[in-house]
Amino acid sequence: EVFQEPEMLNLIKNTLEISIMRLFWGFWPPILLAICIFDILTPWYKKFCQTMVYIPYFFSWVIVYGIVFAFFSGNGLINSIMKDLGMGNVDFLTSKDAFRPLLIGSQVWKGVGWGTILYFAALTNVSPDLYDAAKVDGAGPLRRIMAITLPTMMPVITFQLIMSLGQILNNDFEQILMYYNAAVYDVADIIDTWVYRVGLGKMQYSLGQAVTMMKAVIGMVLIIGSNYVSNKVAGRGMW
Repeated sequence: EVFQEPEMLNLIKNTLEISIMRLFWGFWPPILLAICIFDILTPWYKKFCQTMVYIPYFFSWVIVYGIVFAFFSGNGLINSIMKDLGMGNVDFLTSKDAFRPLLIGSQVWKGVGWGTILYFAALTNVSPDLYDAAKVDGAGPLRRIMAITLPTMMPVITFQLIMSLGQILNNDFEQILMYYNAAVYDVADIIDTWVYRVGLGKMQYSLGQAVTMMKAVIGMVLIIGSNYVSNKVAGRGMW
């Protein structure tokens, strides 16, 4: 019955496309940010930077959307600047071309700092003597990152990648529910928002539960499969 829904193929397409974009643009920024902050030598400045990048994570999606709206709505700051420059007015929030970049960009901004925590935990286990020895041997910053920092982070990177692949059918439902509107349904409507409309709006609870169960099974299969591939290819996995 689920796959007989006329919009289901588009829902699956949107879900996968948004999830893959999230995975690509959201996976590596925490790694780079963790490396950059870890290399800061001044203790108080390092703690200050960590605190600053953690703060957006604690903003609700309502607050984040308010910030995005203030900048990118038809009367927002960006359009005011474009108007002063003699350019046309663009309502980015109702533009199909701009919706996903705004969605992914704000998600990365909100979560990149919090995503560094596990990587920081891994890097704290590295003995400073290793870096000192590498400097004595003439290794530059990039060489030290490639030879010491990244290998230390690889178990955490592998864990995060496997877990992210298992969540490929899940998106930040609250974020999309806040952001999307009738003008961008074609590119914004995903499985979770459909379950919300059908399961709660039309009170078809069993149908919504069936879709949720299907997603859970697919996620479990993806985690097991990606862990198997990781063990075979990289020699390490979650188990």
